[in-house]
Amino acid sequence: MNDRDSKLQRLEGLFKELLEVVGENPTREGLLKTPSRAARAFLDFTLGYEQDLTTVLNQAVFTEEFQDMVIVRNIEMYSLCEHHLVPFFGTVHVGYIPNGKIVGLSKIARLVEMYSRRLQVQERLTHEVAQALEDAICPRGVAVVIEARHLCMMSRGVEKQHSSMVTSAVLGAFRDDRATRQEFFDLIRTGVKP
Repeated sequence: MNDRDSKLQRLEGLFKELLEVVGENPTREGLLKTPSRAARAFLDFTLGYEQDLTTVLNQAVFTEEFQDMVIVRNIEMYSLCEHHLVPFFGTVHVGYIPNGKIVGLSKIARLVEMYSRRLQVQERLTHEVAQALEDAICPRGVAVVIEARHLCMMSRGVEKQHSSMVTSAVLGAFRDDRATRQEFFDLIRTGVKP
């Protein structure tokens, strides 16, 4: 039995027990396969623990003398709140100013995916994505903004369905130069108009 199969088997047992604890019958027709489905889903939601920066970048760092701002907007993100184990989801915008190195476009989305597919708080997620890009290519600056909706706040507790949270992390030129930071925020808010 490989490691994934072992994890699935353990999680299935835990989800079956969870169903019993809340008063359900895990042997009824509608729930027969629920522990197995929930176990597979939970491993998918936490796939980021099986990944690291080197593997995700997969040698997609290139020498390039481009020195202007690079922005990838509207990266969809799904994560699990580490406090309640319920989803939060939203949009991530990542910008950087190269310093002799660029990274393959899809790799930025993969960085977001790697860190979001872990038990998280949005504040840490924002900084992890920024620091990973900083570590990978040593750019002149990095900026990350995440806007997310948290089911832990929307469907329980204060139950504020229209609330969202915005976090940002700015490093290097984005932190030091107000005009650079403002250009990034303007571009992620309005985009480029033809």
